[in-house]
Amino acid sequence: MPQRYTSGLNQQYRAAQKHRPSLSLGGAAPKKLRFGFKSVQAASSAMLLTLGLMLTASVSAEFKAVPLDTLVPTDEHRNATAGILQLMTRYHYSRVDVNDELSEQIFDRYLDSLDPQKSFFLASDIEEFEGMERRFDDALRTARLTPVFDIFKRFRVRVEDRAAYATKLLKRDFDFTIDESYTFNREDESWPKTQAAADELWRKRVKNDVLNLRLADQSNEELVETLEERYERMERRVSQLAPNEVFQIFINSYTLSVEPHTSYFSPRTSENFNINMSLSLEGIGAALRTEDEYTVVQRVIPGGPASLSEQVSAEDRIVGVGQGLEEEIVDVVSWPLSDVVDLIRGPKGSTVRLMILPAGEAEGSPPKLIQLVRDKIKLEEQAAKSSVVEVPGEEGARRFGVIDLPTFYLDGAARAQGQSDFRSTTRDVKRLLNELTSTDGGVDGIIIDLRGNGGGALDEATQLTGLFIESGPVVQIKNSRGQLGAEVDEDPSVVYDGPLAVLVDRRSASASEIFAGAIQDYGRGVVVGEPTFGKGTVQSVAPLDREGKLGQLKITVAQFFRVNGESTQHRGVVPDVLFPTALESDAQGERGLDNALPWAEVAATEYDALITSTADYSDVQQRHESRYRNSELFDVLIEELEAQREARTQRSVSLVESLRQKEIEEQRADREQRDEIYRAAFGISGSGDDAEGEGTPDIILNEAAQVLNDIIDYPPII
Repeated sequence: MPQRYTSGLNQQYRAAQKHRPSLSLGGAAPKKLRFGFKSVQAASSAMLLTLGLMLTASVSAEFKAVPLDTLVPTDEHRNATAGILQLMTRYHYSRVDVNDELSEQIFDRYLDSLDPQKSFFLASDIEEFEGMERRFDDALRTARLTPVFDIFKRFRVRVEDRAAYATKLLKRDFDFTIDESYTFNREDESWPKTQAAADELWRKRVKNDVLNLRLADQSNEELVETLEERYERMERRVSQLAPNEVFQIFINSYTLSVEPHTSYFSPRTSENFNINMSLSLEGIGAALRTEDEYTVVQRVIPGGPASLSEQVSAEDRIVGVGQGLEEEIVDVVSWPLSDVVDLIRGPKGSTVRLMILPAGEAEGSPPKLIQLVRDKIKLEEQAAKSSVVEVPGEEGARRFGVIDLPTFYLDGAARAQGQSDFRSTTRDVKRLLNELTSTDGGVDGIIIDLRGNGGGALDEATQLTGLFIESGPVVQIKNSRGQLGAEVDEDPSVVYDGPLAVLVDRRSASASEIFAGAIQDYGRGVVVGEPTFGKGTVQSVAPLDREGKLGQLKITVAQFFRVNGESTQHRGVVPDVLFPTALESDAQGERGLDNALPWAEVAATEYDALITSTADYSDVQQRHESRYRNSELFDVLIEELEAQREARTQRSVSLVESLRQKEIEEQRADREQRDEIYRAAFGISGSGDDAEGEGTPDIILNEAAQVLNDIIDYPPII
């Protein structure tokens, strides 16, 4: 039976992933909004480089600390503060007042940015700072930032002290039979009350670091050298932070206290941001973030080396990086994100090796080594592709065409040059629809696969919707002044009018949500899968000066609303038929971000729905649930997602070596058992990356085809 295949184990089974978007407009003030989301994905990575202390410092080959007495605010910082405050109060969509209440949030976020795990400051430091908590709003209004820098200087002294103490502890012989544990996620803990309490915290931290490397088969000599370098680097990166970086941390404490997609880029970070926006960088094609002390893969970019290798998944932790085939693997645990990115980047055609701790694996588990050849992301690899899935039935199999759409793309340069054959999502999908419906007897339905699609060009989302509906509005946009407009499909022609399903997951964002929401509102097709990301806001990038000396601000200026008046923000698009993999969706996407704008609604615009939004899919949902409850493969998939959830929410680990080893072995056995069930179901020989076969069916996609098949036989009640 022909099916649509993916190489290796099912990608949905391999990992859970996520996403977030943005927009670039020139000038300090937002102009007529044409929301070019092609920049979204690169901008997301650049923004991650700016959040918090651990993401900003660059380690130079020769260590040179910034003198403490030079850590003071400058005239540029004062001018930038005035410009940022004006932009935020005049143009930000939320229009949040700068008052004592916001000041307390900025104060708490600034401390959290410096010391997120409450491992450096003492409780006495925090008590000393408390008089400042209601003065940060005044610091913004008057641009008097001395208290901000005073707090940072204290932090730097504490880091130097902890690094020296941690290095000293490496001379100890630790006893790994003592029944004690280490809490590595201390976000909800208190700062150490005394120096003795801080010493005890760091004793356990160092002991855990040593145990992790012992479990990864490093010798005592190797692990001591690794950790000495790690602690030295921890001190080094803080000592090298210049006034611009301190200012950036503070301003982002302000912007993130307002809304999570607004952020300030210092002049240095702006350079990286602009390079990313141009998509000219060469690397592995993965967006990264920092979580605890790890560099974590946020998402794998379609068409990049990481995606094409099928060896890298979202939530994987990168613990080491090596250049070429022979250079030593460098331990990057606790590295600033910017430095890890610098190691991973490189010229096209060069090789980079990554030591990866896969998603769901416990701390101390042996990492896997993978090898990637750096390259630019290939447009053809991101372009829409088609395939066919068959669903057997009593009267013969039904054939469903699948269009896999990794992003909403548009070759704007080629279009601007007047080239008649420029690439675009809509053009490619139109061609694929014609091929699927006219070849080999056509197909019985179409599935648009938007899993992992984080967005792209808004125009393309609008025009793509137009292939399936007659002319009409596709999305409404409300700006910060309360003005409401709409993006409209003005082409009355319909390319495909047959049965249609849109498959989404928690990583489908922005333009994906606009398309899925419009198809749902018009009653043109069924949306299946998981609730989407919930990214329903629009950002503009505004330089603070013409010379680039003050940096730039990425600011939220508008919000998307569906044609039925509901926002795509926060809730995302809720599928008509919900898949069981949505078990943790409430903690995913926009819903899991601090200060995210809430769901909202406006008046519905006029549009001609084919069926009402109250269509009842309960019978189809029940048939779907009956299938997955009797499917061992769905059980395996849900168990894998649950294992990953448990790994992400784990807060502490035992420091008893035998218990940790047992836990690792049990997790490995559980994973191997799941792999064995999956391989046996599809006749694949071997295990893991060595598995052999014609390809592993995508069980989520196949189930989407089953749902569309049910809808043909049992249409929803209107």
